[in-house]
Amino acid sequence: MSRQVFLYDPPERFVAGTVGLPGRRTFFLQATAGNRTTSVALEKAQVEALAERIDELLDEVVRRSGGNAPVPAVAPSEVDDTGPLSSPVEEEFRVGTMALAWDGDGDRMVVEAQALVELEADSDEDLADAEERLLQDDEHGPPMLRVRISGTMARAFAKRALAIVHAGRPPCPLCSLPLDPEGHVCPRQNGYRRGE
Repeated sequence: MSRQVFLYDPPERFVAGTVGLPGRRTFFLQATAGNRTTSVALEKAQVEALAERIDELLDEVVRRSGGNAPVPAVAPSEVDDTGPLSSPVEEEFRVGTMALAWDGDGDRMVVEAQALVELEADSDEDLADAEERLLQDDEHGPPMLRVRISGTMARAFAKRALAIVHAGRPPCPLCSLPLDPEGHVCPRQNGYRRGE
């Protein structure tokens, strides 16, 4: 069976978003073009890492071009996308591996999110070989979401993604773990539950 690639070149919309209440949220990447929408699930830490890495890569593109690249230093407010995910949110797959690249010829950021795959190996060397094969663009590889977006759209994606990550439960001022509405068992307070 050949690999399923959900390609958006370019998408009309590419955002990170959540479904559910803080503490029980599921994070998604969602790409939309015309009447086609693809949603892939991932972890909060993956969203944060992707957004931070996008900003770092865009900063490097600007630096290397001497400021001549078509990449804004910050996301322009007119491209802010604060809308909810397009409904219904139907998970195509759970993300395992992600990759970023800058296409200098097309002045586009390429974002790839590949389905989570369980690797089995007898040794560390076999595991390294399996991981290397997984990262190659194999026609029989796991499903993948691939989007090509402008520098402006990439900045807007990163800004929204970081805002969503930080919009969850507030941290405990003592231990920095998330506070639950039902209370919090703080390790710095010997595990005593703090009330509302």
